[in-house]
Amino acid sequence: MAFYIDEAMRSYDEQIGHGGSDSSKASFNTLRRDSSPVRPAKTFAGRTALYFALTAIMCVGVFSLVLATIWEQEFQGYTRQNMQRLAQQASISLASAYGDVGGWTEGVISSGRAITEPYPGMGMLILDGSGNVIYRDPNATIADDQEDGERKFPGSGSEVLVSSEIYSSGGVKIGTVRLWSFEADTLFTKADLAFRKNSYYGMGLAAIIAIGLASVIGFAASRSLTRPLSKVTSTANDIRNGNLTARTGLTGDDEIGRLGETFDSMASELERDIKFEHRLTSDVAHELRTPLMAMQATVEAMQDGVMPASNENFEVVASEVRRLSRLVDAMLHLSRVENNNDFKTERTEMVYVVKSLVAMQEQLFADRDLRLRFDDKIPSHELYADVNPDLIREAITNIMSNAMRYTPEGGWVIVTLDRNRTEMIISVRDTGIGIAKEDIPRIFSRFWRSDASRERVSGGLGVGLALTKEIVDKHNGSINVESELGKGTTFTLRIPLSRKRTSATTRDASGEELIG
Repeated sequence: MAFYIDEAMRSYDEQIGHGGSDSSKASFNTLRRDSSPVRPAKTFAGRTALYFALTAIMCVGVFSLVLATIWEQEFQGYTRQNMQRLAQQASISLASAYGDVGGWTEGVISSGRAITEPYPGMGMLILDGSGNVIYRDPNATIADDQEDGERKFPGSGSEVLVSSEIYSSGGVKIGTVRLWSFEADTLFTKADLAFRKNSYYGMGLAAIIAIGLASVIGFAASRSLTRPLSKVTSTANDIRNGNLTARTGLTGDDEIGRLGETFDSMASELERDIKFEHRLTSDVAHELRTPLMAMQATVEAMQDGVMPASNENFEVVASEVRRLSRLVDAMLHLSRVENNNDFKTERTEMVYVVKSLVAMQEQLFADRDLRLRFDDKIPSHELYADVNPDLIREAITNIMSNAMRYTPEGGWVIVTLDRNRTEMIISVRDTGIGIAKEDIPRIFSRFWRSDASRERVSGGLGVGLALTKEIVDKHNGSINVESELGKGTTFTLRIPLSRKRTSATTRDASGEELIG
């Protein structure tokens, strides 16, 4: 036997990849909790501050370039005005001297040159009435055939800026005086030069301050943005490492606040699902163990001769088998409803559906000495809704069965159908034992039953309300529960008349949202 087992294991090892072809290999590895890859630190705060600084540099650069260009043009205009004024003074001086002498003499020309002598960087050209050059500045040369504003002078790169015509006392043109500058700052006073220098210093200082402030503001803004993001990241790491109670605590009306609220809601759902998964395993084991232990005890008693192998004892085993079968079927059905992504609805007349359900259940309630009544509050006695009729019937039947199971003899169960503008409202009100306030949030959990209901012989499987909630959620509806111990319970189903809503909630009598 050991030989065959060894051979079978060897064959299995070969099939899963220990000697077989590569095409049949498969593997699965779980990640360690702290197995995050180490990446270079590139902080969002640093990048944001850099972006702010670069934006400031670009804006300051454009602003400075435009301002400097305009500023320099203003200074050039200021220089031209000063030179034009000197040219006019020179022409007046030359005209006066020319009138005294009656011609162009060295003394007349000297009177004109006296105007520009305080400005060593300025050149002068004097023409007579016929356009002949009678004086040219010895420090520079100029081409006589070039037009004003086009002449250029060696070494300075400047252009002739101004000219002024000379008229005699009789109004006859006797010549022209032209001025140009060898140096750009020739006509600037010390105050002018200081003002221009300080202006550019001011521009540079403003640029530095603007870039510095932009960097500081960018860093501060990025810190305010990254602080909540860092909180989300650390909380996510805590949850990944097993701390399911970790929350960001972020709130607000902006995107970051909504992100924090959504993340915390997701974490709460995750914590609930994981706890529910653990509890579900325990509950399923408990629910399956009870009938199995009953069957085992009965069978062993019959085997030991303690109990006879009678039909009565076999019926005990058979009833427990049927109970197990119902439990498994209910779980499978709930799983199919939960995983049914291809949920289909059709236009259904709901008054007929609910009324027919009540009619079919009336005799069953009567057998238990209970009175069942249908209350139609629809004036037209017709109400159409987009639903899955089979699942809606099942949801209503589950609630009615729950009411029948926990309502004492002589009690009432009333099923009401009403509507508002967008929803149909189905309520099932009973005069049963009621549900404790602290138990209401748990009634939609699988296998959960209150202590009072567990003590009753008629206790159900604890799956019906969970299935009902899942069906209502599929219809984007909600369930409201109102109950008082010893007086009864009212379940109210609100189902949209059309398939437009996308959210589903379950609330208790106080309006608080329940998680089933």
